[in-house]
Amino acid sequence: MHYFEEKKSGTLPETYRNLTTEQMEARIIAIKLKLGEKLFIPGHHYQKDEVIQFANVTGDSLQLAQLCAANEQAEHIVFCGVHFMAETADILTNVYQKVYLPDMRAGCSMADMANIFQTDRAWDALTEILGDTIVPLTYVNSTAAIKAFVGKNGGATVTSSNAHSMVKWAFTQKERILFLPDQHLGRNTAYDIGIPLEQMAVWNPINDKLEYEGEVEDIKVILWKGHCSVHEKFTVQNIADLRECDPEIRIIVHPECSREVVELADDNGSTKYIIDAIENAKPGSKWAIGTEMNLVNRLIQNHPNKQIVSLNPSMCPCLTMNRIDLPHLLWSLESIVNSEDINVIQVDEDTTKDAIKALERMLARA
Repeated sequence: MHYFEEKKSGTLPETYRNLTTEQMEARIIAIKLKLGEKLFIPGHHYQKDEVIQFANVTGDSLQLAQLCAANEQAEHIVFCGVHFMAETADILTNVYQKVYLPDMRAGCSMADMANIFQTDRAWDALTEILGDTIVPLTYVNSTAAIKAFVGKNGGATVTSSNAHSMVKWAFTQKERILFLPDQHLGRNTAYDIGIPLEQMAVWNPINDKLEYEGEVEDIKVILWKGHCSVHEKFTVQNIADLRECDPEIRIIVHPECSREVVELADDNGSTKYIIDAIENAKPGSKWAIGTEMNLVNRLIQNHPNKQIVSLNPSMCPCLTMNRIDLPHLLWSLESIVNSEDINVIQVDEDTTKDAIKALERMLARA
């Protein structure tokens, strides 16, 4: 069985809720100075500004995990992101380094849509139907157990930046791919490299059923029925409304959005791709962005010479991505100073061994 260990997790003490912002910020600054290079705080692009201001680096999940692995002098890594990101950091770092997640409730609904028990059942059923013709791929937005499953079965992880090249690689290994856990990234990527929608099936893990209307031998891609709860809220109607209001606005979305939305947008790409596109855009250009709201707001603040809006004006920040706040960050840091080891993320050795195979197959081709 694949699993991970959590050492001593708990609920934030109420005393931290009674502190002012100024008090918390001062105490965090003091701890950072005290621990120096022994402390490393990676912050994901989607985190709140109140937390990002204390991050040593910002980036996407895999980039941050790689930076953690490269920073061998850091004994304490306080990951301002979500659970699967902290797991990946623990997988890639040394045994003497500890990875902490300030709030154990910080998760990803997409990653939670594929657990190892569902995946094992799906693999047994699919290989019975299609034989030894499938290689599994998983988006890095997945649990350590799913990464380990993929690694054990000859597959690899993918990011939204390298999904195209990894899907092409997978087809050199086997006739078909199983893409976990985000059906939209899988569908958009496969379509982009020339796989017709008619050759894509969907595996429904709730009822253990393959959803496909054609002949099974025609299937090239099996998409796990999972999605990002944020990116799925960007709609065709959002695009139609924007086009009607401002025909000149350029729409850029993340490939976790539905196929219909990606097809109607002017451009699509990873978080880094979106950030770079806005950075390189001409002053005065108009943009509607279809991705997480904290990042959109940060881009608006950082580029006052451009007109930037969210593709969905009613969009809220991702609730699970936004769990980490100043009180939790301070609590985590003071727990380190007090040698309490609260909310340590530790992936077991067997899971780590297989998950590294999946990550290394991707990194070798990155």
